[in-house]
Amino acid sequence: MLISIPEMSCSRQDMLSSFSSSRSGDNPENIHNSPNERWKIKGEVHSLLEERIRPYIDLIDTLRSVGIHKDLALPTIAVIGDQSSGKSSVLEALSGVALPRGSGIVTRCPLELRLKKVKVGVNWKAVLSYHDKRIEFVDSSLVERHVITAQNELAGNGVGICDKLITLEVMSPDVCDFTLIDLPGIARVPIKGQPEDIGNQIKSLITKFIKIKETINLVVVPCNTDIATTEALKMAQEVDPEGIRTIAILTKPDLIDKGTEKNILDIIQNKVIPLRKGYIMVKCRGQQQINENISLEEAAQMERDFFQNHDYFRCLLNEDKATNKSLAIKLTQHLVDHIKKSLPQLNEQIKKQLWDLRNKLKEYKAGPPQDPKGAKQFLIEILTRFNDQIKSLSSGELIIEENMFLQLRAEYRKWNDHLEETKTSFQELTEEKIEHIQDFRGRELPGFSNYRTFEVILQKHVETLQEPAINLLNTIKSIIIKQFTDVVNQCFWNYSVLLEITKDKIGNIQSSQQEKAEQRILEQFEMENMIYTQDPIYLKILNEITDETFSEKELPVFDKKCKYIDMLEAYYKIVVQRMADQLPMMISLFMLKQTAQLLYTDMLSLLDGENVCELLFENSEVSRRRRDLQDRMDRLSIGQKVMNSFERSAD
Repeated sequence: MLISIPEMSCSRQDMLSSFSSSRSGDNPENIHNSPNERWKIKGEVHSLLEERIRPYIDLIDTLRSVGIHKDLALPTIAVIGDQSSGKSSVLEALSGVALPRGSGIVTRCPLELRLKKVKVGVNWKAVLSYHDKRIEFVDSSLVERHVITAQNELAGNGVGICDKLITLEVMSPDVCDFTLIDLPGIARVPIKGQPEDIGNQIKSLITKFIKIKETINLVVVPCNTDIATTEALKMAQEVDPEGIRTIAILTKPDLIDKGTEKNILDIIQNKVIPLRKGYIMVKCRGQQQINENISLEEAAQMERDFFQNHDYFRCLLNEDKATNKSLAIKLTQHLVDHIKKSLPQLNEQIKKQLWDLRNKLKEYKAGPPQDPKGAKQFLIEILTRFNDQIKSLSSGELIIEENMFLQLRAEYRKWNDHLEETKTSFQELTEEKIEHIQDFRGRELPGFSNYRTFEVILQKHVETLQEPAINLLNTIKSIIIKQFTDVVNQCFWNYSVLLEITKDKIGNIQSSQQEKAEQRILEQFEMENMIYTQDPIYLKILNEITDETFSEKELPVFDKKCKYIDMLEAYYKIVVQRMADQLPMMISLFMLKQTAQLLYTDMLSLLDGENVCELLFENSEVSRRRRDLQDRMDRLSIGQKVMNSFERSAD
């Protein structure tokens, strides 16, 4: 179980000493001479402590009520013990609430017990909640039945356990302001109906609580067992090896073997297994007393009488190391100190988480309004934002992850390099063909040039560029679709319907534009079959190749001065220059610029439909995540205000 109590501003011993002096003159030792008087004074001191720690109780209760414990670990006390260690009896004595008892695993789910002391208006009231269920009742005898029913629903009928939380809130003038979490007792050997690893399951569940540094571990150990072999203490030592945040309760002192009393006293005196917060012994109501309808008040008196009349343990009363009442005071003192030290860190943790949450929520922009008019305006805004990004992307102003124009230029450069490489292959091809130029000779006499030969050679060579040109188109298409899709995912990632529709539109537009671009490329190759360029352009290139000077007045003649291959190379160089620029410009026009324009118009057409709500349908995971983040920020914001208010009142 877990106990959460806020911190007080002065020590219990200081208050006890002060109160004692006022009641007994200048001789506090008078208290030790009258156990009944001392007990009465301790009760009054406990009432005084409650008044002094009330602001801290209210602070922790408020933080817990708004759910801060879901985000941050609040200072708590975790009570752990082996099965039949008396853990449930201690819980009952501290809380005044009768929970399920018996042999074996009684607590099968973590049970958060919130106790709220109310002075007026309520005699006794409880609220049990788990999953989506909430049960209110005013009969305290129904607690056990409702808890068992809840455990059976969560963990199944039988003896299995479950890590799902059950919360029981009790409001009464007769309870203390505590928050308790009762955890399953540690099992060693599985019984019939339990899984073989039941022990590991229980230990894992307990460890989840006791490993937290904000938790004080309260270990319940029966006096009639060897404390060194107690599994609960071993678990506490594993997470707190120095014993800084561990305190132990010794139960069932009436069951110890005669002759072992001094050994038990050595343990309580911290001489066996030292614990920074020490030990305390209690004697709780047993099953026989329950059967005899002995009340908790009567049991407390019987516990006090037991220690007062015990030959060895009566000294523990004077040392405040015995009885459940002393335990409650001691727990208050330890936890209050713990809370006071934790408040500055808790405040900083709240601030840090709020900062992180605000940044995360920026990624989850506000969802669409529910009303039709607001939803349509919201759709207009996100479509406009999307179109603006597509426009910026197509103009080179927007860079997503990889620079699109850098990728396009790289592909266009490869195309240009390929064209340049074909000049060499063209030269090798033409030299071979020129050697057999007589094969193309027509009716002309020897020495005359055959223009048809010139034409055929160029046409066949240019034709080899057609397939690489189409491949270039496909490559550019893939790059553009990838970049456009990245913008879609960025703008519509949380609207699955709109996202898929937009992707389909991009795919359809690109396919249509690809057909147009491919047709235009084929037309370009048809034009290249015409073998044409301006005379000045041709002569200029020919002059550069031959290192000769030709003009329109002195045209080149196929002879030794102007080789046939030079004339072919001159024209092919013009083709290369033409194709190196025209194809990239043509592909960019159809696949990028026009696609962006068509997509812009097509996306705005979505506003004409009546399916706005369908378009803005959010992924359930997205809306859930945003809601969770917003809920966390809301409760942490409230927690921050509560902490600030507490600090101001403390000042």
